[in-house]
This record gives sequence, structure tokens and C-alpha cells, in this order.
Amino acid sequence: MLGCNCSILGDETTREAIVVDPGDDVSKIVDILNRNGLTTKMIVITHAHIDHIGGAQKLRAITGAPVYMHEADKMLSDRLDIQAGWLGIETPEDPGIDIPAHEGDILRAGAVEAQVLHTPGHTQGSISLYLPKENKVIAGDTLFEGSVGRTDLPGGDTDQIKQSIREKLYTLPDSTIVFPGHGGTTSIGKEKRSNPFVRGVTRAV
Repeated sequence: MLGCNCSILGDETTREAIVVDPGDDVSKIVDILNRNGLTTKMIVITHAHIDHIGGAQKLRAITGAPVYMHEADKMLSDRLDIQAGWLGIETPEDPGIDIPAHEGDILRAGAVEAQVLHTPGHTQGSISLYLPKENKVIAGDTLFEGSVGRTDLPGGDTDQIKQSIREKLYTLPDSTIVFPGHGGTTSIGKEKRSNPFVRGVTRAV
């Protein structure tokens, strides 16, 4: 309903996979995993808003994969009933945190490697996943094409999200493709040049 982007990172040789932000439509996610012969090694939550975490417990029950999330967002996952009430939907089950996320963690599924960047601001526990071998970053709701994540919900901080973008995301190569939590892809270079909320800092050489 809220158009969250779920990403499945799969290794073609080992058939291991990481599922990022299973907000809903768990049957579709499982179908993709099965059709590609993938075994879920980990379920990663970029932040604990209901549209990103809503299907995590269902997927965890089906696959047995552990849930990976930053502990700073536990206050949000503990209140999924309140989030559901805002939207008028059924409250999903809280999956909890099996493995706490930390800055600099390296997540692996076969040859797939994702570096964890703690990018607070949209929520206190927001993380992004940088895949240097593939020149991609999964940015959750921190950075969008031409926009940034909202900061008017509990745990949001405007100055903090700008700092996260400038110091964690805009330091990545300009060619890095950004996969946001909603909407289409963009690139770090494009956002540094034209994002009206957070422009890249130009330094004299």
C-alpha cells in the first residue's frame, strides 16, 4: 500500500540471499526466492517503520533467517500497533532483533558483500547498505531521487539526516547507484548536484 521497495541480494553460485525491507507481500518475496533457488541467509531492516518491517516476522517464520536491525529503532518496532493505527491497518507481529546492526559491519551472502552505514535522521536506527563491488547503495528512507526522508515522525532529526547524507552517502563515488526505500533509482553524483534538500559540498582544490 505504501510502495516500499524490497531488495533481494542473491549470489548466483551459492544461492544465498539477503532480503532487505520486506514490508509486505511476503508471498511474492518467497515466490521470487523459490523461483531463483535462493536460501535466505539474513533479513535486513533499514529502519523500523511499518512499511519496511511489516512482513519481516512472516518471512522469518518461513525462512528461519535472522532479523538484522539497529537497536536504536527498537522503540519503533515496539510500537507497531501505534504505527498501524495511524494507517488503519492490522498490526503486524514484531520480529524483534536477532542480530544488532553496527556501523562498519560487513554482511555476506556468497560473494555478495554489503557494508553497513549508520545513517540516522529519518529514524535513529536508520542504516544504508553499500555494495562496493556492484557500485550500489541501498539507502532506505535516508536519500531519495530529488528528496530526503521525512524527519517529522518520532526519532526524526533534520540536521542529523543532512549530516548522514553528506558524511556517509555523498562520500561514496559519484557513479554509485542509489536504491531508495521508495521510488526510482538515482546516483550519488546526481543528488550531490541537484538534490534541493542536501547539496554536495564543493571544495576548492
